[in-house]
Amino acid sequence: MLTLSHGSFDAGLYLGAFLLAVVFSVVSTRVVRCLAVKRGWIFQPSLLRHVHRHPLPRVGGVAIYVSSWLVAVVILLVLSINTPDAARTFARTLLVIATPATLIFGVGLLDDFRDLRARTKLGAQIIAAVLLYCSGLRVTYLGAIFGTSALGPFLALLLTVTWVVAITNAFNLIDGLDGLAAGSALFSTLVVFVVSIFQHNPVVAILAAVLAGSILGFLRYNFNPASIFLGDSGSLYIGFMLSAVALAGSQKSSTIVAIAIPVVSFGLPILDVTVAILRRFLRGSPLFEADAEHIHHKLLKRGWSHRDAVLILYGVSALFGLLSLLLYPSGDSIALVLVVIGFGVFFGLQQLRYHEFNELHRVAQRTVNQKRVIANNIAIRRAAEALESCRTFTEICAVVMEHLEPIGFDGLALKAADLDGVAESALLPFIRKDGDLLCLGRNLKEDSYAFRFEFRLASGASSSWKSVSIFRASCKEPLWFDANVFVSSGFTAAVDAAILRTLEGLPSGDFEKDFEKTRIDVTPSVAINSARTSPARLVLASAAKAGQTGRLR
Repeated sequence: MLTLSHGSFDAGLYLGAFLLAVVFSVVSTRVVRCLAVKRGWIFQPSLLRHVHRHPLPRVGGVAIYVSSWLVAVVILLVLSINTPDAARTFARTLLVIATPATLIFGVGLLDDFRDLRARTKLGAQIIAAVLLYCSGLRVTYLGAIFGTSALGPFLALLLTVTWVVAITNAFNLIDGLDGLAAGSALFSTLVVFVVSIFQHNPVVAILAAVLAGSILGFLRYNFNPASIFLGDSGSLYIGFMLSAVALAGSQKSSTIVAIAIPVVSFGLPILDVTVAILRRFLRGSPLFEADAEHIHHKLLKRGWSHRDAVLILYGVSALFGLLSLLLYPSGDSIALVLVVIGFGVFFGLQQLRYHEFNELHRVAQRTVNQKRVIANNIAIRRAAEALESCRTFTEICAVVMEHLEPIGFDGLALKAADLDGVAESALLPFIRKDGDLLCLGRNLKEDSYAFRFEFRLASGASSSWKSVSIFRASCKEPLWFDANVFVSSGFTAAVDAAILRTLEGLPSGDFEKDFEKTRIDVTPSVAINSARTSPARLVLASAAKAGQTGRLR
């Protein structure tokens, strides 16, 4: 049905069809714009995601639809005069595509005026895809998976509907800046045209030339600053036409090229819709809920101007188009193309700062480090267990630092008040600081911590003791543990109980003399020679030897 000799089509006909479409589109766009303004068919920006502040008509799809089919009819008349056989083949192809394309255009136009529900538009797209399938335009082969074997009817129908719906909506979703959707579609259409020429598929080539000319003529009024918008009638129609001509172009190829080239050439809208679905799924939002987090919105938030953002995305579309052409004719370079695209997408998403993907990366890291998480959780539980036998501040500090320093914590603080009557030596190795008692590790100075976790003490053992905090000197490395383990393991309760025992065991009278008489003198040299002494205990031993300094170094 789609096979036609190139003898009926020459370069002059392609060029003529393209230029005629440009002229028709420029004229029809101007007429539609003036009519829309006169009748009051204008779009009032009202939502946060709308980047325009002035009302403009959004029925530009009418101009593209009218110009493309008028030029197609003109080409049909020219062929019928010179080559009737070619005209009949071309007419059958037009009829196959025109019916579902008109359905999509009509639904989009109705949506421009009445804001149809998402399920209504989706239903129309599915019907249009089924019409293409029944007319013979379908995904017939999937070389990467099934080789040269034809797909079964059900799978072919499913893939055809998925392809048409995905591409139709992809171009609709990127229609958020002046000229963006139309410009991206223009690059994709040129790729379809070039590949159709290489594949000796003149019907698809002439359709691509007409569509490209219609889009280019419309861009005269749609590029920033725009005086008319595509509207859903335009973006849905363009997306559907590209999905249809791509299916028509794939009929003569049973290799991976049949799918890979269209997918890569439509890379920008496919990437945007894929990212939108993933981020909405990750944050639990409805998949069809509009937002202001598309790629073009992110570029604006990064400080790019409206026009510069569009030009950047034009460059991305052009790059996708060039990469798709590298796959012709056999697809041998597909691995290289996929690697380049993968690195580009990864780098681009990082620059756009999507929080959903940052969280996904964090979850992936946690999964890889799950064994370490378990080990650190166990260390917290062991610290809680060891605290049950602590009866002095020295023991409390030593136990906490011994178990929590390997996890990544560098200090301990007890929230205290009304302790003016307690001697400094009785509190060692803790030191007073702004109402806190601090036990500092090797990597921490008094004011050098990056952040702290604070837990309220359970029993309120004394009016002097309110909470316990653990410090971290740096945020360069992530912490691998579950924060709730500090409570569920009994860690905070154990600290509370240890403080009670310590307070009850404090000597009465002259704290300075009693402490000096009773403390154990452990020299640094003894600790160094002990193979079993932990780094935390070594630090505590040094502090005890230092006497009144009350400072861990």
